Amino acid sequence: MTIAEAGAPGTASRGAALGTVLAVLFLTFLDTTIVSVTLGNLETGISAGVIPLQWVVNAYALVFASLMLLGGSLGDRLGRKRVMIAGIVIFTIGSLMCALASGVAVVIAGRAVMGLGAAASEPGTLSVIRQLYPQRAQRARALGAWSAVSGLALALGPVIGGLLVGAGDWRSVFWFNLAASIVLLAAVVLFVPESKDPQPGRIDFAGFVLGAAGLGCVIFAAISGEYKGYTTWWIVTLFVIGGLCLLAFGPVERRVRNPMLNLSYIRKPIVSSALFAAFAVYFGVFAIFFFTALYLDIGQNYSGLRLAGMFAPMAVAIVVGGLATGPWVARVGSRAPTVAGCALAAVGMLLARVELGHGDDLTFWLLALALALAGLGFGITVVPLTSAVLSHVPGRHSGMAASATNTARQLGAVVGVAVLGAIINSHLTSSVSRLFDQSPLLSALAPSAKEQVLKILETGGASGSFSLADIPPSIKTDFLHGVQLALLVAIVLIVLAGLTAALVREPAPLNDDEVDGQLTATGSTASGSAQPSTSSTGSA
Repeated sequence: MTIAEAGAPGTASRGAALGTVLAVLFLTFLDTTIVSVTLGNLETGISAGVIPLQWVVNAYALVFASLMLLGGSLGDRLGRKRVMIAGIVIFTIGSLMCALASGVAVVIAGRAVMGLGAAASEPGTLSVIRQLYPQRAQRARALGAWSAVSGLALALGPVIGGLLVGAGDWRSVFWFNLAASIVLLAAVVLFVPESKDPQPGRIDFAGFVLGAAGLGCVIFAAISGEYKGYTTWWIVTLFVIGGLCLLAFGPVERRVRNPMLNLSYIRKPIVSSALFAAFAVYFGVFAIFFFTALYLDIGQNYSGLRLAGMFAPMAVAIVVGGLATGPWVARVGSRAPTVAGCALAAVGMLLARVELGHGDDLTFWLLALALALAGLGFGITVVPLTSAVLSHVPGRHSGMAASATNTARQLGAVVGVAVLGAIINSHLTSSVSRLFDQSPLLSALAPSAKEQVLKILETGGASGSFSLADIPPSIKTDFLHGVQLALLVAIVLIVLAGLTAALVREPAPLNDDEVDGQLTATGSTASGSAQPSTSSTGSA
């Protein structure tokens, strides 16, 4: 039985349900960035190398992005609340594994388990909102809160992680996750109503295998190729296998009666352009969060407090943009806000790129203002692109719509970090090699000197007899050029997303009653009383 069939919940219970799913969203998104500030402490705590430390971050993102489609599909079939609860339990187990780990391998495994839990629980946050708020105007406001919370979680990850590590050590982060997930588990059981597709059909095992294998192989190869080399035979093999699986995914899904991802919905221009925008926006978000912060840390020697001050206006702007855009989308639809958000994000990133180009002469408040403008654009864009997908896929398939949207976001984040990281690393590697080859004095140093310099640039710390202060200015300059090129790539992608959205005609939102072929009471007043289905088309 769906929420619509049971009658929409009253205002108080609906508010509690919304607050609970937003808290689930916050925790799963928080863990995308919270671990990044624990790596130095973890390295000394369990003697982990640079590559294993990268997988502490990447294992979560890899599993999260690869299995999110399955999580949304299972929610539609088995019950969105039920799958969300299972996901939080799995997330709790992964957090406990990490907190008690005696070696980095167990931490990586625990992070992968946490990613599995996030993939099961996070798609339900959007699909439950779709069920709680069938009317477009109300849903747009709820999506504004969703956007604000997702941006706030990404921005606060390093801040909360740093405070937890400062109060204890790297294990404090995972004890925090454990406690938070237990509280959320109780809240979901108490406040979130159950809903599912009334005609679920069989589970699409073929689609699951091809989709998970395809995304998993491609993402794993993209991450591993950053430090193994993209011409390595097994990296190429993984790309080929992943590509073949994804090519086969489409024909299989078109033939399955109850597909995990109904491509007839995804092929709609309004939906496909929104998914492309989701990919592009998170590609850009992580270009700033990871690589701009990394340059300010290493190239400008910013302290943690100074970095927090630099990015705090951006975090606030993301939240403000998300909250303010909900009513806007409810009035005018998704196209204009998407175009405006992409434009602001691109201009902000361009101004940040210009200001970073001043090197040691950059002005703190000008860069912070540019990042805030980009953040405002990001916050504005997330609401309409999410609304566009949810409003043009039938409500009974809201888990599918939510997982498709979130998969596009996570792919943008993972691919962005991998691709842009490869661009920056190529600049660093060529710069270090050129310096060592041209200087007889440096060439006479120990064979490991080059690797030590690269490690300093990756971590911002010391390596052997070298420290950050010993890095020649020419290498830092090439590092900056790599960051600027990475930002330019992200800017171009966001501009393309905005142009695509501008060219797509926005049709009227779907009427679930007509699509599903059945009359259900999908509307509700503010007090929660049911309205006749003929008056609830989902439009503003």
